[in-house]
Amino acid sequence: MTEAPNRTAIQVPDSITADPRAIEVMRFWWSNDEPVMAIKPAFDDPKAFGNMLALLARNVAHVYNQGKGLDEAETYKLVLAGLNEGLAQAAGDKATKAQ
Repeated sequence: MTEAPNRTAIQVPDSITADPRAIEVMRFWWSNDEPVMAIKPAFDDPKAFGNMLALLARNVAHVYNQGKGLDEAETYKLVLAGLNEGLAQAAGDKATKAQ
């Protein structure tokens, strides 16, 4: 993290409170220089989480465009590059642990 953490809670969108079928599937924090998460296996098909990550990447680029003025297309490329690096690292970590 390059900035002081913003301790303001993220607001729940009105559309969520208005939808009786809405469910929370994940909470994610950055703490002590590492990710901390709580995940609910909310989808019948785990592949749905992959689809959710794709939507998340696009939305992160949009938020950086709106909040920090960064170019949305370039930011999206950076998000995907980081995702690919993280996937490669996770695969390497898994391979190392299996040996």
